[in-house]
Amino acid sequence: MAWYLCITHPRTAGRMTVTIGRRELLVALGGSAVAWPLAARAQRPAGMRRIGVLWPGAPPDKWDEAFRQGLRAQGYVENRNILLEYRWAEGKQERLFALAEELTRLRVDVIVTISAPAILAVKQATTTIPIVFAGTSDPVRTGFVASLARPGGNLTGLSLMAPDLAGKRLELIKSLVPTASRVGMLWNASDEGMALRVRETRLAAPTIQVTLLSPEVRTPADLENAFDAFTQDPPDVLLVFVDPFTVTHRQRIVDFAAAKRLPAIYEDRVFVDAGGLMSYGPDVRDNCRRAATYVDKILRGAKPSDLPVEQPTKFELVMNLKTARALGLDVPPTLLARADEVIE
Repeated sequence: MAWYLCITHPRTAGRMTVTIGRRELLVALGGSAVAWPLAARAQRPAGMRRIGVLWPGAPPDKWDEAFRQGLRAQGYVENRNILLEYRWAEGKQERLFALAEELTRLRVDVIVTISAPAILAVKQATTTIPIVFAGTSDPVRTGFVASLARPGGNLTGLSLMAPDLAGKRLELIKSLVPTASRVGMLWNASDEGMALRVRETRLAAPTIQVTLLSPEVRTPADLENAFDAFTQDPPDVLLVFVDPFTVTHRQRIVDFAAAKRLPAIYEDRVFVDAGGLMSYGPDVRDNCRRAATYVDKILRGAKPSDLPVEQPTKFELVMNLKTARALGLDVPPTLLARADEVIE
């Protein structure tokens, strides 16, 4: 394909037209063509709002798709009236602070994120840009907001209310495995939100009459060490807490439970979709859809400090009967009747 390059002579101001190939054109321009899209991107159209999105995981992501659905429901269309600036930590918690600072330097209008470590990173990066969190264990006890009703500061969003559900999960797994007395817990010990959930679980354990086994897990190597510990001293069942670290390694965790024939209950259905036995907890995707309503209110002028933190409105009990049969478990009809979804 031929390209035509119009050149103005520097002395005579005369012009001549030269036929040139695509490769020669790029060389002639000194690579400056590469910069054109970036320059165009920096000049956002009038009325275009910019949303920073910091996700702890990696694309494709069901939580992100739910957030996009929420934006569309509010009338926002990407590249028409909003620009989405994404940063993905890809399960590496140590990257969160640098990514949060990148978003603040872009001067986005609002930042959306999820999980305690990511929220903390954004909170430390800015005290002025509004922040919407799509989920965290207890935003008050972790110090993200002053109260649910009056958040104060520049943060607001949705709570997962996860600590209050700890006893319920123990009851559910015990109803499936009545003889269980030793519960192995897998959780990210570097996540303050997970620490709150574990604390609530320990408080509930005596009532359910179970003993908790809790190896420290912070890195992939720690996870393998925890597997070794559970192999040498097996629990009766597993309880897996969900955060970006465990979600990133969910297939490894589900495969371990299957190999050791350990019934496991998880906090989110993404583990059941990967072959896990059962999950019970807030529908995080619903939270992410609802986070878009906060973004809409803030873009229309509302202050985060005046927007109350909302709690989950949708909870899911999901059962995987195929996995139950592989483990030789008979699921009680009463438990099946309570399930919101049963995977055959």
